[in-house]
Formats: sequence, structure tokens, C-alpha cells
Amino acid sequence: MNQEIVTVGLDLAKSVFQVHAIGSDGAVLNRRRLRRAEVISFFTDLPSCIVGMKHVHRPIIVLAS
Repeated sequence: MNQEIVTVGLDLAKSVFQVHAIGSDGAVLNRRRLRRAEVISFFTDLPSCIVGMKHVHRPIIVLAS
């Protein structure tokens, strides 16, 4: 069964980002590393969802799109 992604967690770094895409039931649907150049194309292909961003030593920022 293909679930729609409803939440994405994005761990920010200088050049490589860790992404976790979560479905409505809380299951991890996609977990991968993205290079800086891949981030925009990854999010362009997603449906509207909540995005939580984290950076070391910084609080989590939540954006709804």
C-alpha cells in the first residue's frame, strides 16, 4: 500500500542532509541522505506536508506547507 507522506524530518548540515519521511500511521516511508544539490528536487516532488528541521545546537523549526 502506498501511503502519502505527511511529515518530513530534515537534519541540516553543511553538505549532506538526513531526511526521514513519515506516513499518516507514523511509519517511516523514506529515509535517506541528500547532498545539498538534491534537496530542492526532493521536496519539489513531495505533496504538501509538515517539515521539521533540526540543526546541531539549534532548536527544531516546524514549517507547514
